[in-house]
Amino acid sequence: MEFLVIAVIALVAIAFSTAVSPKVGIASPLILVALGFGVSLLPFVPDISVDPEVILAGVLPPLLFAAGASIPATDFRREFKAISGMSVALTIISTLLLGVFFHWVIPDLSWAWSFAMGAIVSPSDPVATAIIKRLGVSPRVVSILEGESLLNDACALVLLRAAVAAAAAAVTIWDVAVEFILAMTVAVIIGLVVGRLNLWISGRITDTTANTVFTLAVPFIASIPAELVGASGLVAAVVCGLVTGNGAARALSPQVRISDAQTWHAIELILEGVVYLIVGLELLATIEEVEANHQGVGFAVAVAAGALFFVLAIRAAFIAPLLWVQAKRARRAAALQPHLESLRERLRDPDTATGAMKQVGRASGGLRGRAIARGKVSEEHVHRHLRRTEADISYLVREPLGPREGGLMVWAGMRGVVTVAAAQTLPTDTPGRALLVLIAYAVAVGSLVIQGGTVKWAIQLLKPSRGASPEQERAEAAALDEYLAETADQARAEYRDEGTAEHRVSQHVAVIEAKREALIDARGLGIFSSQALSAKMDRLDADQIRLEL
Repeated sequence: MEFLVIAVIALVAIAFSTAVSPKVGIASPLILVALGFGVSLLPFVPDISVDPEVILAGVLPPLLFAAGASIPATDFRREFKAISGMSVALTIISTLLLGVFFHWVIPDLSWAWSFAMGAIVSPSDPVATAIIKRLGVSPRVVSILEGESLLNDACALVLLRAAVAAAAAAVTIWDVAVEFILAMTVAVIIGLVVGRLNLWISGRITDTTANTVFTLAVPFIASIPAELVGASGLVAAVVCGLVTGNGAARALSPQVRISDAQTWHAIELILEGVVYLIVGLELLATIEEVEANHQGVGFAVAVAAGALFFVLAIRAAFIAPLLWVQAKRARRAAALQPHLESLRERLRDPDTATGAMKQVGRASGGLRGRAIARGKVSEEHVHRHLRRTEADISYLVREPLGPREGGLMVWAGMRGVVTVAAAQTLPTDTPGRALLVLIAYAVAVGSLVIQGGTVKWAIQLLKPSRGASPEQERAEAAALDEYLAETADQARAEYRDEGTAEHRVSQHVAVIEAKREALIDARGLGIFSSQALSAKMDRLDADQIRLEL
């Protein structure tokens, strides 16, 4: 009964903080931390201690799975280099440099535990994406931050696990590197397999409720086998989410997709809220232990402030050259635009088609490029490849990344739930664990207060790109409607209508399904924005559900 009462109070607190947050202008995680801390001050409330394994194995896999499933596949593909650089390279660099910082300010802390703290503080938090989404920032900036916060969580936790293992036994840098690569590689394979298996099974479960119950187990179906073979269960959960999100439109019914989206949104809200409540509940006991056995709360806060400043400086130093690379990429893409139409004309001419295909292949590079150059790809696929290239070029030219966007990307990289959760996974026998946990809590809370509380002002000051204007959005919506109109006419022409009401409904459903296939094809080509495609897909799903009721 006691556990039930606590669970009910926690759910009410999470709902209350989420509803109140926009009205008072305070991030809901901070409200939850304050509520948890206030409850811990009550004399009849015992000290709360949560097993770190509960957070690592029970909370993080579904959180990362849900985040992966919500990322638009086309945007993730286009920004993969930037996302992988910020989520892997920046995380590794931050872990190493922050490890040096922690070893310097806490001399008694061994190198292994210093790097463990570096890994805990390194990853940015998805809450930043939620904040700037509401403030109307360029979708390109949102996509990069969203992808980074997804993958760097898993990367940082793999590094944390390696550092904890290094603290328990003598290992070399080579050992850590090999373990990191194997953990990531095997986890990616497992995530791909489980993601495809999830789509295959979910597509055959007709009962929406049963499918929802099954999908709750999917993150763990990916993470548990990965952990058993020594890989990263969190990376497996992320990849599984990416595969599921990318394939859901084709494999799952509208009812299942809408049910899953609502379910996972609620689960994300509950799990993140629980983590922050635990922080508040554990904060008093952690402070008391630091005051009694370590240098005191003031020292912990000072170290946290230094770490937060240092991590932002590292982030700025990394993003500056990244912006230069992206600007060079955009200039190179713009220079290619005049040549694409010429290539199309040469492909239409039988006398020049072979040479044009070879040129396209050499310019594309990679396995696909070599296949095109050798003539192993049909002309239709070559035209699709060119069309996707044109769309990618248009995207880069239309949404450039400049210093204003870069400044926002630096400031929006706040710490949060993953830093908090990772700190809680430190083994109970970690030297100075209370001090390290309090430092991590202070970094996360300070980041949410300082960066999260001022990001709106930062946007007003920097004036970054806001993406498409209302006129451009209306023009794109009209172009998308025109794109789908031909598909709809063809579907109606092919469908034999016998005149009954039942057949008319079936015809409407067939038209909707044809439009959905066209939208999926357009998503693969990238010829419309993810926002426009998603909005249109939602309307088609709603129309189909209404017709089938």
